[in-house]
Amino acid sequence: MTNLSPPGTALPAKTGNALSDHETPLNRFHLRITALTFGANFSDGYALGSIGIVLTVLAPTMGLSALWEGLLGSSMLIGVLVGSVVCGWLADRFGRRLVFQLDFIVIAVASAAQFFVDGPVWLLVLRLIIGIGVGADYALGPTLVTEFVPTRYRGGLLGSLTVMWTVGYVASFFVGTWLVNLSPDSWRWMLASGAIPALIVLVLRLGTPESPRWLIGKGRLDEARQVSDKYLGGTLDIEKIAASTASDKPARYRDLFGPKHLKNTAFGIIFYNCQVIPYFAIYTFLPVILLKLGMDEDGFSSGVMLNLFLLLGGIAGWWAISKIGRRPLTIYSFVIMAVTLAIVALGTNWPLPLVIVTFAIFTFVMSGAANLEQVYPAELFPTRLRATGVGLVNGASRLGSAAGTFLLPVTLASVGITASMLGLVVVLVIGAVASVLMAPETSHLSTEELG
Repeated sequence: MTNLSPPGTALPAKTGNALSDHETPLNRFHLRITALTFGANFSDGYALGSIGIVLTVLAPTMGLSALWEGLLGSSMLIGVLVGSVVCGWLADRFGRRLVFQLDFIVIAVASAAQFFVDGPVWLLVLRLIIGIGVGADYALGPTLVTEFVPTRYRGGLLGSLTVMWTVGYVASFFVGTWLVNLSPDSWRWMLASGAIPALIVLVLRLGTPESPRWLIGKGRLDEARQVSDKYLGGTLDIEKIAASTASDKPARYRDLFGPKHLKNTAFGIIFYNCQVIPYFAIYTFLPVILLKLGMDEDGFSSGVMLNLFLLLGGIAGWWAISKIGRRPLTIYSFVIMAVTLAIVALGTNWPLPLVIVTFAIFTFVMSGAANLEQVYPAELFPTRLRATGVGLVNGASRLGSAAGTFLLPVTLASVGITASMLGLVVVLVIGAVASVLMAPETSHLSTEELG
């Protein structure tokens, strides 16, 4: 392992060890940078699942209206929008490392502060702040993994991030079910418990290096060699990457909507929204939906089964994302989800076992397809625009999912379960059509070929 030299010290090029992106072997650092990115996904899933359970207690005790339930359920998603868009742009301009290390301070402090809220207003504010921290990490995490990890391992490692979202969501279900009935204030412990994984991630991230590809794009080749030598075994061909990016201009938001990147930007926004709008709306209010579908009285047994299918689907999707390819997995999953959710929506008077099995299939496929949410956005844009593009796509998706999560309790109260679920089916059909027309296949492209 090569020692780091002082900044500005010229190092000899290590072209002898340089490998192509397709040839580079997986090492422990690749796994470490991926594992460090698990934090945002786990925290997001845990926080979203937590608020769904907590609202079942707070709504009657605080006399919350459907409007307030929608606001609290969607508040973190609005924060993710702000954090993703703003911090993605900052990361392309000023580097990935600083934001990647600091955003979990925000998440940890705001999560712990939820213990002390005495009304919905401050809870709304704190969940907005948590969302900003998570959104920053959503822009940075997949970007760093894409820029450090070799091509042939990229899909699997990026897909593992979504598996951790599912783990966080499932963990919140079981922790919340255990905590929520222990005492009148147990909901405070449920919300504040999100600070524990945030603190662990914060400590583990200390010393994370800057992305060498970002450094190359800024002309800081000596620093890029230092990172490559210490963490990647000197396998990056610094000169080749520098030559391929020499004509790149600084990242500008308007470039995402220029002729070269508009199609990928539009696809990323539509695809991501059409996945997360039904996902977040349904699973934020899963206990309520289960009861309205006529499942077990407390929703626990059905909830356990569906959370198990969420976890199994996430693992299956993690495998499929590298084996099937991005484009076919996207198209087929949208079609299956639309059909199965339509059956659930129209089958409220059908035999309950049929509805449960169909909902389980929908849950399994939805969770598997969600792996694409961490893979596709990072592969749609070149290095100079990657964090900006990922931030924009993530942020735009949270705008849609916040709207869906806000509206679902309102539509459930006004038009009922069937019409509410059919509205989400329409969203899935739009996703299927957009994917057929626009989805690229990116699994075979090296990091320098992306975008």
